[in-house]
Amino acid sequence: MTSTDETGAASSRGAFDLSSLAGGPAAASADGAAPSGTPGTAGAGSPAPAATGDTWVRSVTQQEFPELIQLSNRVPVVVSLGSGGVPASAQLDAAIGRAVDGYAGRLVLATVDTDREQAIAQAFRIQQVPAVVALLNGQPVPMFQGAMAEDQLRSLLDELLQLGVQHGVAGTVPPFGGAPEEAPVPPLHQEAMDAIDAGDFDGAAAAYRKALAEKPNDHDAATGLAHVELLRRTTGADLEAVRRSAAENPDSVDDQLAVADLDLTGGHVEDAFARLVALIGRTGGDDRETARARLVELYSVVGNQDPRVAASRQALARVLF
Repeated sequence: MTSTDETGAASSRGAFDLSSLAGGPAAASADGAAPSGTPGTAGAGSPAPAATGDTWVRSVTQQEFPELIQLSNRVPVVVSLGSGGVPASAQLDAAIGRAVDGYAGRLVLATVDTDREQAIAQAFRIQQVPAVVALLNGQPVPMFQGAMAEDQLRSLLDELLQLGVQHGVAGTVPPFGGAPEEAPVPPLHQEAMDAIDAGDFDGAAAAYRKALAEKPNDHDAATGLAHVELLRRTTGADLEAVRRSAAENPDSVDDQLAVADLDLTGGHVEDAFARLVALIGRTGGDDRETARARLVELYSVVGNQDPRVAASRQALARVLF
């Protein structure tokens, strides 16, 4: 595997100190079942189809992390570090999950919500999300930051499997236990999610608006709509050009809103909030209301229970009153 800064897997290991996450004795596998297969018997190559319903993907907390470290002695463990406030994180997790499940137990994926599991993010020295690392024999292998196309993901995972073979980590493990049965997704919500998967953000927004018209207190639809509108505004945007325009036009509401959107999608949640609070504090009339409405919309994207939202609301109250 070749060394890289952001878009490829790195060959060096041991760059981070994970001792704070190792804990005590861990189970042989992340779901308590003993892994099957022997080292050296499974290498890289085209993924095999997984049985319907089987998955090698799970979300983890700091308490569960020692199990992952132990499991990485048998198979490579991919760790995706993301944030609920960054739409790209969920999209990346879904793409990696599909790819990992295709290898039918030769890899596993652990997703980490860095907003809740800050100790894990600190151990990996994460500067932005989404970020992806791997574990082999308990040691970290930096992979990439930001988004990546699914075909590129599979190429990187093939490289990771090859690196695992070199280090004697080439077994297989059974799928993780099935998740509890979830309530059926309302038809309009499903329509919106299908549209998002297809890249049809206009269609997704229309479906969520129709759901809200039928049920105005549909919190999930309102949150979904906020996510989709953010995706519509930021997809394909030139970050450097947007920032340059905002710096040259500090009083342009549109320019400042555009930077705040991109800050949020890049994981710089507090920066996005602070920019809009400052904008609200120095504007009035329609401009102030436009900025306030956008800030409230971004609160919805991040989640009203997030402590960063609570802190920003206090700052907003100070400039408004």
